[in-house]
Amino acid sequence: MRTTIRLAAASVALALVVCACGGSGGTSDGSASPSVPHASMSITAGPRPSTDATLSIVSPKNGETIQGSDVTLKLKLEGGTISDSASAELVPDEGHLHVVLDDQLISMTSHLESVLPDLAPGMHLLKIEFVANDHAPFDPRVIAAVSFEVPE
Repeated sequence: MRTTIRLAAASVALALVVCACGGSGGTSDGSASPSVPHASMSITAGPRPSTDATLSIVSPKNGETIQGSDVTLKLKLEGGTISDSASAELVPDEGHLHVVLDDQLISMTSHLESVLPDLAPGMHLLKIEFVANDHAPFDPRVIAAVSFEVPE
């Protein structure tokens, strides 16, 4: 019974992520913003696609103190192709980016440069993951992370 409840809860959580993920995830000016949900997405079980892609965060740098409350995000993706549409059709090395700030998914995007606006003062942990077109991770996962500070 507990296993069934846990499996159901995990399925609902994954469905919420999939429904929340789609579109370009950014505004026309490159600033990060949540995307419009795709109700037509479905979740399929099966082996994950692999990729040789590597991802790095160019800016902000790990340990950097940012001036102001807007943070310019610059990423470098090698060996992968950014797609700006969600699909259940998986293509190795093709996907988009999930931007997670302080354990909150804040954007799903096809932009390698964007602005994270109006961040609160304090330490922040930024994680970016290159994910497949179905919004689930590659195997192995392609993740980059940095921490930075926004002073008061």
